[in-house]
Amino acid sequence: MKLLFINGVNLNMTGRREKGVYGTQTLDEINAEIAAHLKGTECEFFQSNIEGEICTALHNASCDGIILNAGAFTHYSYAIRDAIASINIPVVEVHMSNVFRREEFRKTSVISEVCAGTIVGFGKNSYILAAQSFLLK
Repeated sequence: MKLLFINGVNLNMTGRREKGVYGTQTLDEINAEIAAHLKGTECEFFQSNIEGEICTALHNASCDGIILNAGAFTHYSYAIRDAIASINIPVVEVHMSNVFRREEFRKTSVISEVCAGTIVGFGKNSYILAAQSFLLK
């Protein structure tokens, strides 16, 4: 099983920004923990603050499943939505915070409709829960 973890805009700042929301671990530390937890699963990690690069990563993906935290792109990127819809690989949308307990604009996702599912609010464990959705099949 090969899984691709894609992190979007501002997630490179994880561990340095809004620590009360996102925690104190960096994205690299979280990725290492995910890979260690998912022993026996090939994990690839990608992060970009550029919308088109995320679309390209989706288009070029060669894996069994994609775990996507698009960050703020979640709320307005029809380009990422269309990139997800154009591929035949299931995508699970994740968010570390519970977006439904935050600002009003965060409660709308333009990508959920084309994703296999959505997991929110479990911090770094949101990624592991999403990965397990592929492993339990």
